[in-house]
Amino acid sequence: MSDPIVRITDLHKTFTLQGAWPWSPKREIEAVIGYEDEVRAGEVVALVGQSGSGKTTVSRIVLGLETASRGKVEIEGLPWSEMSEADRFEHRAKYQYIPQDAMSALDPQQTALDHVVETLRVLGGRSSEQADIDARAMLDRLGLAERYGALPREMSGGEQRRVTLARVLALSPRLIVADEPTSGLEPDRREEVLRDLIGNLPETAACILVTHDLAAARRWCTRALVMLEGRVIERLKFPDDDPKHPYARQLFDPWSA
Repeated sequence: MSDPIVRITDLHKTFTLQGAWPWSPKREIEAVIGYEDEVRAGEVVALVGQSGSGKTTVSRIVLGLETASRGKVEIEGLPWSEMSEADRFEHRAKYQYIPQDAMSALDPQQTALDHVVETLRVLGGRSSEQADIDARAMLDRLGLAERYGALPREMSGGEQRRVTLARVLALSPRLIVADEPTSGLEPDRREEVLRDLIGNLPETAACILVTHDLAAARRWCTRALVMLEGRVIERLKFPDDDPKHPYARQLFDPWSA
């Protein structure tokens, strides 16, 4: 068995919230409690749960976008959670994040092609000429050959998502963390986005997919971790495992509860 791309050990995250008034007492919220996992090349691992379950917090900590209160994240042997952002920068092209809100992630003044070219030049270190060639090839693969010149406001929601996918996939990363990449889309568009993402993953890559939809996770992922109130309450391997915890069963089939 290959070494894991990501190893997460005893992850905890506590947020301190101020009360409604300056004199109100502060209170602590445990968003993540003892999360552990190892993710290997070729795996697509779903973090499943309703809003507030801790899945997005985990995903952001994995890539260093949030700091854990306790615990450790290693990526390809690097002590990722202990590194400064300056030290992480040279590795950023290999470890990529796809945000939930595609529109806010796109520059309103850049075309679809501009977005991918800039990513390949800045993070991928490619020449302008090679970046243009590679960007067009990736946009073509994602069905955007006729949309090179489209600005974000001229794109549909699905097209915006595919541009964010193109920026990431064109870098041939080793790890992708996708935070609800189909949020707000119609069911058929959700399937298209997941097909575009998972169908174009490099063979040597791993993906962590944050979703509230356990049925979609079962169709597209190799396994899933179901989270509730910051804890992992069930681990499932697909296609064989069926959820047993009542909460997980309700996520898989809301009509079963």
